[in-house]
Amino acid sequence: MEQLQFDFPGTRAARNPASHALVGVVASGNLEVMIEPAALGGHMQIVVNTAAQGFGKTWQAVLADFTARHPLADVIISINDVGATPAVVSLRLDQAIEAFEGNP
Repeated sequence: MEQLQFDFPGTRAARNPASHALVGVVASGNLEVMIEPAALGGHMQIVVNTAAQGFGKTWQAVLADFTARHPLADVIISINDVGATPAVVSLRLDQAIEAFEGNP
């Protein structure tokens, strides 16, 4: 297992945030994403626990794209991954944002 942590500046508060959101399932090449509010001084923190080691640059690129689309401030995102593709990661992150902001 490898754990990666990324910090991104946030530029907006979540609209109608839930106490948390959890989407996906950790099984068979998939992943789960959980979003929770956190006092992070306007930043977004993303913690990735992954079985696929050595893909830090790929995670950085996928998460930078995500945060450009959804620059939420003061949230922590936890990702548990067992080898999902970048497309699946992006899909799950978008689903988590929709659930967190009350748009399931």
